[in-house]
Amino acid sequence: MTATTAPLGRVLTAMVTPFTPDGALDLEAAARVATHLVDAGNDGLVVSGTTGESPTTTDAEKEQLVRVVLDAVGSRATVVAGVGTSDTAHSVQLARDAAKAGAHGTLVVTPYYSKPPQAGIVSHMVQVAEAGGLPVLVYDIPGRTGVKLSHQTLVALGAHELVVGVKDAAGDLVAGSRVMAETDLAYYSGDDAANLAWLAHGAVGVVSVVAHVAGRDYAAMIAALDRGDLAEARRINTSLLPVVEAVMNRTQGAITAKASLQLLGVLEHRTMRSPLLELDDADLALLRDALVAAGLLGH
Repeated sequence: MTATTAPLGRVLTAMVTPFTPDGALDLEAAARVATHLVDAGNDGLVVSGTTGESPTTTDAEKEQLVRVVLDAVGSRATVVAGVGTSDTAHSVQLARDAAKAGAHGTLVVTPYYSKPPQAGIVSHMVQVAEAGGLPVLVYDIPGRTGVKLSHQTLVALGAHELVVGVKDAAGDLVAGSRVMAETDLAYYSGDDAANLAWLAHGAVGVVSVVAHVAGRDYAAMIAALDRGDLAEARRINTSLLPVVEAVMNRTQGAITAKASLQLLGVLEHRTMRSPLLELDDADLALLRDALVAAGLLGH
């Protein structure tokens, strides 16, 4: 894959935002997490996405995070800033802040809760893209936003020079394949359970929560598919299924991702901001067992 066909990397982690035990932003820990993730096989990081608890961080904190992560790994990995909100004016300002901080790209989720019409979504995405002037991944996740991006909307967005890709958590492989056939949009799997399926259908990479612990494995899976070794890609995918289950399906992914990093010794604390709660000890034990069984954590 070239920089054009995979414009923001191949394995991007939707990075958690570390907090101190009293709930303050922990920038030192953020730099440590970013460094660990890039050392462990990720070539891109998304900060201030949902997994980064963006609904509960301030605009100033979001800009600080971009700057700290860029200082830590910006020469070795792409740093994409989540700037999507349900308010176009707010998203425009976040995009400008991200550009000022030096982000390599932005992630813009479909405006949520208000259920705008498709024309409103196009207008929103274009305004945000042009405000930041950075490459944009549009994020299609109707389970959270209440609205799925239509084929016509994606084709229209794909005609804009700044809209370079789609993070897909809608799960419609046929619809995504049609968009890929009709546009130059780079698709990224936004659902770890569907990573192999999306890659086999033409996605260029993943934006992953499980990559907090399995970035190197996903990089190997992508490399296997690039060289035509489907059997090896399937073997890797199968080996990670218990980890995907443990990280993504027992509770909110940010909760288990932070707990995983604590188990790995990267984070000292797994503090969350309300309404999210840190993983309890019983579920932590189940998570530890899954990581050990997959060979991602020592006994």
